[in-house]
Amino acid sequence: LSKNVAKAVVSTQSTGVRGDVVVYQSQEQQHYFNTPYQLSISNDRLGVIQDRPSDADTTTISIQKGDLIVMATDGLFDNMFQQQIVERLKIIDRYAPTYETLKQAADKLAADARNLAMDEDYMSPFAMKAQHYGLNFRGGKLDDITVLLASVVNCWEEEDT
Repeated sequence: LSKNVAKAVVSTQSTGVRGDVVVYQSQEQQHYFNTPYQLSISNDRLGVIQDRPSDADTTTISIQKGDLIVMATDGLFDNMFQQQIVERLKIIDRYAPTYETLKQAADKLAADARNLAMDEDYMSPFAMKAQHYGLNFRGGKLDDITVLLASVVNCWEEEDT
């Protein structure tokens, strides 16, 4: 890590939030609709898609004290829109976050995504994508849901200049 830039390799989707604004959103990595990249070993079986860590996108982004980073499986992003996620992050004091509030927010995101996944009438982000591909689908998408939440704090010592 340098003072201005952080580099991370993740195999999930991620969102960076500064204040109430999403400043970074990773792109989904899919082979085709509803077939995301997944780490696997297929032993060279025909018809099995095999992804390796080296297949994951990597990026470098600038970060600032107070930024929040949401890393999650598609179970979160298939069931919640960006603005819903940002709204649930408002309980966090961006400049003095505690473990408890970060955990509470991550747990709330996962629970809300799970509840929306089971709502057959909800027009989820996944349902909207499915309709874009010509599929008659409505509701949330039941899937694994894992949420990691990180806060950028001032961890660099001031340079003497």
